[in-house]
Amino acid sequence: MNAIVALCHFCELHGPRTLFCTEVLHSPLPQGAGSGDISGQNEQAEEEEGGIQMSSRIRSHSPAEGASADSSSPGPKKSDMCEASGCRSLAGGHPGYVSHDKETSIKYVSHQHPNHPQLFSIVRQACVRSLSCEVCPGREGPIFFGDEQHGFVFSHTFFIKDSLARGFQRWYSIITIMMDRIYLINSWPFLLGKIRGIIDELQGKALKVFEAEQYGCPQRAQRMNTAFTPFLHQRNGNAARSLTSLTNDENLWACLHTSFAWLLKACGSRLTEKLLEGAPTEDTLVQMEKLADLKEESEGWDGSEEEEKPSSQPDVVEGQELSKCSPETSLMPDCNSWNVAHRRLSVFRSLRHMRQVLGASAFRMLAWHVLMGNQVIWKARDVDLVQSAFDVLRTMLPIGCVRIIPYSDQYEEAYRCNFLGLSPHVQIPPHILSSEFAVLVEVRAATRSSLYPTLFDEEQSLNKYEFVVTSGSPVAADRVGPTILNKIEAALTNQNLSVDVVDQCLVCLKEEWMNKVKVLFKFTKVDSRPKEDTQKLLSILGAAEEDNVKLLKFWMTGLSKTYKSHLMSTVRSPTSSESRN
Repeated sequence: MNAIVALCHFCELHGPRTLFCTEVLHSPLPQGAGSGDISGQNEQAEEEEGGIQMSSRIRSHSPAEGASADSSSPGPKKSDMCEASGCRSLAGGHPGYVSHDKETSIKYVSHQHPNHPQLFSIVRQACVRSLSCEVCPGREGPIFFGDEQHGFVFSHTFFIKDSLARGFQRWYSIITIMMDRIYLINSWPFLLGKIRGIIDELQGKALKVFEAEQYGCPQRAQRMNTAFTPFLHQRNGNAARSLTSLTNDENLWACLHTSFAWLLKACGSRLTEKLLEGAPTEDTLVQMEKLADLKEESEGWDGSEEEEKPSSQPDVVEGQELSKCSPETSLMPDCNSWNVAHRRLSVFRSLRHMRQVLGASAFRMLAWHVLMGNQVIWKARDVDLVQSAFDVLRTMLPIGCVRIIPYSDQYEEAYRCNFLGLSPHVQIPPHILSSEFAVLVEVRAATRSSLYPTLFDEEQSLNKYEFVVTSGSPVAADRVGPTILNKIEAALTNQNLSVDVVDQCLVCLKEEWMNKVKVLFKFTKVDSRPKEDTQKLLSILGAAEEDNVKLLKFWMTGLSKTYKSHLMSTVRSPTSSESRN
């Protein structure tokens, strides 16, 4: 994350001052950030926190280099610094701290002030505003401010106990500065929680020191006895104690460097940018609408309604156990793994796999009914097998056209679902069996199959089943079929295309035909064109055949509500405005 994290302090003598800051460097270290190692301090510490590994090294320079660095530093003059180091974090010759991110080759550098003059000015202004005018009620808590020119700031002010300070406390703030306002606002919850943890740790250490000092020499009673003594003189020159003194932690700045570097790294890793090209697909819009509906329903449910949910809901069916070990075999250590492997292999993995299992003619009949919107019924004992079949077949349809009841103990009408799973004993009405608008797939036990030779063979795992596909429309398998079905079969029979490539082909084909559906919807439902013009349009779209027209009308039911309402409003608004005139 391209940002700067800084610790600021309000000095009673000099006003707001920057004590310590950490910045991100994508380029070589600036002058004064390290040229030689301190004798006795050239240790390299490997730190690992939250899966991030960084190597931290304390660096310094020769006295001549230190003098040149201090003379060119944009920081405040020495006369503006408190004698007791209240306005200073690192000593005059201290080089700062450097951490190297091994994953991204980014360096995190900590020092009292940024070396770049422009950054120094930005941090200085943010420091002054965070400890003067930009504060929340009570002077302690988070606040956001900033502009495009000077950057945007997340500031959290807090107090540190000090037995020698006015009011027994000193005022500090931790600020995060960056130029991206949206990113910083989206990071508010994360920054608030992590910075609050740093503050709590500092306040906890300072409180222990404060209580120990008050126990040894209570300052409140002493000040009451010397009420007429000038306040600055009675503190014996300790007007600005350092934060290391207040917390009794000599490694305070090294710890703060580690915390600030991790904060910058973690905050930059938690949010990623995605480039979305073009408008969202219809499947995406329908998914968003369904998620919104489910959220509203879940908020409206109470405990009694949840208990009355029907047992045929998909989550109930998917969660039940399909096979268990018998008591006699429960002592066998591999019983559970045997059943799991059995169920895992007895499923359809892709459309190509289903076509190989059912056969070309049976698969074509089944796919034709799926694309036309007819009801597809599977009768089987294996619920996982039925679920896998529906998961594979639904990839041929837009999401808005899919209505599934995975498994039921009674027949459900076609208006409720176009994919229906039934147990073998369920009776299907005779008019459904003879209807041309339904197809039945019965899964039976094969007469000549042995379980053990085919159990762990993925290609032959379904040989123990026999699949019988029947329909009341005997000519369905002989029809030319819709154009998209022929293209799907061509992709499935092309062995040069992997399963992933075939999946992408399906996505492209669905999007192509959904665009035709949108044109037809606008032409017929919105503009209300005559049938002659509609036939001309279908010829232009390459969908004049009977099966293509039926497919387009069925897929029209899968259009998202967002698209329909948007199209209605944008098309009819100019007409309404003209009628008013």
